Amino acid sequence: MSQKMENLLNLALDATREERMRSEELEVGYDPGGNEWELILKFSGDLENIRQITVSAAELLNGYAVVLVKEERIEELAALPEVEFIEKPKSLYFEVENGRQVSCIDTVQLPPFSLTGTGTLVGIVDSGIDYENPDFRNDDGTTRILSLWDQTSAGTPPQGYARGAEFTAEQINEALEAADPETRRRLVPSRDISGHGTAVAGIAAGNGRGSEGRRLRGAAPDAGLIIVKMGNARAEGFPRTTELMEGVDYVIRKAMELRRPVAVNISFGNTYGSHDGSSLLERFLNDISGVWKNVICVGSGNEGSTAGHTAGTVRDEEEETVELAVQQRETALSVQIWKSYVDDMEVSIVNPSGERVGPFREILGSQRFYLGGTELLVYYGEPKPYSVRQEIYISFLPRSSGTPQNYVDAGVWQIILTPRQIVDGRYQMWLPSQNALQIGTAFLLPASLATLTIPSTASQVVTVAAYDGRTFSYADFSGRGADEDPERASGIKPDLAAPGVRVTAPAPGGGYMEMTGTSFAAPFVTGSAALLMEWGIVRGNDPYLYGEKVKAYLRRGARELPGYEEWPNVQLGYGALCVRESLPVG
Repeated sequence: MSQKMENLLNLALDATREERMRSEELEVGYDPGGNEWELILKFSGDLENIRQITVSAAELLNGYAVVLVKEERIEELAALPEVEFIEKPKSLYFEVENGRQVSCIDTVQLPPFSLTGTGTLVGIVDSGIDYENPDFRNDDGTTRILSLWDQTSAGTPPQGYARGAEFTAEQINEALEAADPETRRRLVPSRDISGHGTAVAGIAAGNGRGSEGRRLRGAAPDAGLIIVKMGNARAEGFPRTTELMEGVDYVIRKAMELRRPVAVNISFGNTYGSHDGSSLLERFLNDISGVWKNVICVGSGNEGSTAGHTAGTVRDEEEETVELAVQQRETALSVQIWKSYVDDMEVSIVNPSGERVGPFREILGSQRFYLGGTELLVYYGEPKPYSVRQEIYISFLPRSSGTPQNYVDAGVWQIILTPRQIVDGRYQMWLPSQNALQIGTAFLLPASLATLTIPSTASQVVTVAAYDGRTFSYADFSGRGADEDPERASGIKPDLAAPGVRVTAPAPGGGYMEMTGTSFAAPFVTGSAALLMEWGIVRGNDPYLYGEKVKAYLRRGARELPGYEEWPNVQLGYGALCVRESLPVG
């Protein structure tokens, strides 16, 4: 076990191959064919010694890297003095005309402002794009996409990266000129299967050419597009955090190369981590937000009403019991317990039949327990160089019995916290994203606060919640922030809200569809950030209008919705997006 590696990676390396396969979460990042791991590194100096140990290494900005390394060489990698910390990738999950109007975007698209995103870039790191869609083409039929990196395609990757294929605007235009679809797909074989990325790009920067009178245009219809289609980590089609980091890195590098300000959209997230800004993904986004002229906008996630989070306080001489309902046919799940390292509390588990194991010992390394038809894989972590919190990770796995399909025992489980020496006493627990679980697998007494998904918890990004633009009411699925905590680096979150209920967006193959989710609230803000940067940087009104300054303007212009006494608040931040009021002009 290496203190340079995160707890989840240490546990994955200590688990058996069969346990990893049953867990799925522990398996993310591992390729059994080559016995190789894809990992995230924070390093200092250069990659020379790291490259000698790894199969491949993609150097990202500001001392981060994504590497592929044989499992037997990971300890050797961690021992290098230039390697500061290592994490394994995690799966990311989707966060899906009226919205533009209520966000005061229409007002600034018309005279006297006439802002359309001209001279700016919008970067979409998502599931790809339907490049044939008229919303992403100019009036002469040529593409508005300046660069497309498909991480799933075979071909020539961008310089410095090891996966996928890069397509230029010239190559896309050549494909668009082809008469038959087969030729187009041979020349640029990049498809958006889910339609998620196409919808997100359309809301942020579609020009509405597929609708009568361009009525369904996006926020920044004249912005240039930099598109990254992330790879698929599993059969379900969920990408990894490593691919997201490479994608954002690529977008920022392209913007620097083109010398144009860029607004980057991220409409994915996950629940693994302490949610305090300390993971390498959150730290990477904070660091890269200071490179060039950019704004990074992230959806707050759809975990607000899933009951996948709970919290409480353990007090001296009072045992705390947390109940967890597990539904039928649950193949695997995990519980993260995060607490202050200064607190000494024991953890025990009781299964639905009343059998109890524990208290678990606070030792480095994995511990295994068996209750009925379920195996518990337990790992006690220590504080990381970037956080004072301690993690206790519990993986619930079906016991191997040789049958074709095994499941975790269904029913109500109890997680019992027994105090030994309490100073702070507060704890937080998270389940995996609801996308990865059966509906109804949830804490019986959930806490709706602190349900933002990672990386919307990064302090330097613009975190976007969702509201219903027709009723001006909060969307209850939207991830919520937490009450102020002196240890929490992200401060007030979310920053603001945008329409995220029944939003009309372009669909693959043409036409439009209605989408709901914070995935589709975030691009309203992304496109609006591009409009602010056009006004400030491109038109010379404020050459420093990027990064935190854009966030400050967006917060100041946000409109308060009825029914709330306190602003900012954990549901909607500083209020609903209003671009007109965010412009510092009378």
